[in-house]
Amino acid sequence: MLRVHFSDADLGRTQVAAAPDPLWEIATSLHRFQVRDGRWAYAQWHRSVRAHLGEKGLERAFRTVLLPLFPRAAYFPDFLTPVQAGQGLDAGLDAILATPPRRILEEVAILDRVVGAPSWAPRLAETQTRLELVRVLRAYHEVAIAPYSEHIQAHIDAERSARCRGLLDGGVEGMLAGLSSTMRWQRPVLHVEYPPEDRDLWLGGRGIKLVPSYFSWRAPTSLADPGLPPVLCYPVLREPPAPPPDTEGPAAAPLTALLGRARAAALCAVAAGATTGEIARAAGVSASSASRHATALRDAGLITSSRHAATVLHTLTPVGASVLRAGTRTAEA
Repeated sequence: MLRVHFSDADLGRTQVAAAPDPLWEIATSLHRFQVRDGRWAYAQWHRSVRAHLGEKGLERAFRTVLLPLFPRAAYFPDFLTPVQAGQGLDAGLDAILATPPRRILEEVAILDRVVGAPSWAPRLAETQTRLELVRVLRAYHEVAIAPYSEHIQAHIDAERSARCRGLLDGGVEGMLAGLSSTMRWQRPVLHVEYPPEDRDLWLGGRGIKLVPSYFSWRAPTSLADPGLPPVLCYPVLREPPAPPPDTEGPAAAPLTALLGRARAAALCAVAAGATTGEIARAAGVSASSASRHATALRDAGLITSSRHAATVLHTLTPVGASVLRAGTRTAEA
């Protein structure tokens, strides 16, 4: 268990990342190759990336460089996920290159004690070896992350939408209380399932940056060094996926009677933010039908839609949220 201790100043300095952190996504995506838990949720991505790694001649570097440096275990070096990566991949890779050699050697030694470091890892203190690592990281990002950037951003936007609703309803504490099933807010401490460690992180007025991650699964991840700017990388709300909304049960009967089964399912799906494809899966309809249902709900003022490149993210309007709440209350009365 990781216990994150907040002061009033920390609550005021808590923020949610607006975009995917490319180096955290690299780290968590590499973890998806190392465990079977949640593999089904990324099955198509997994197959495609493994094939493209081979085509690009990256399979050996993937196995001998990346997986050993980013083990899905109790520890991987903090310098591989610098805070500067929040400004983009180039800024993050530049920060890795600028890491002091002494810090690299200290963190590689920790890696070696905890899970075992590759024999060449101490050479990362040398600039030339870090340049090669940065080249491999960039190449992996181009294969495993960049082609899916729009899809990943849509999930981050949906997560931020959900956090904003929690913030509006209950302030920062309300936002923290709704993070995920693996985190529990009990003022002034955020309890985070963090196997196998048991430790405390005192923010000390620095606040914390919450980094939602598409490739993170179940357990959040933090930096090991408490002296670094506090960060908590955690799964977006899509994990684990919720069952399709029950649009035929008693709780949803009023909505179904008003909107029809598929449209009621679409409105329920949008409650946490959803793309057109996610609406289609939740309602059990085709993508074109989901688009038509979204258009009808938008024209009625129940949802709003925003385009992010090729992806459209749908969220509830205040009217839509009221309709959803009223339908549930009517059923429960």
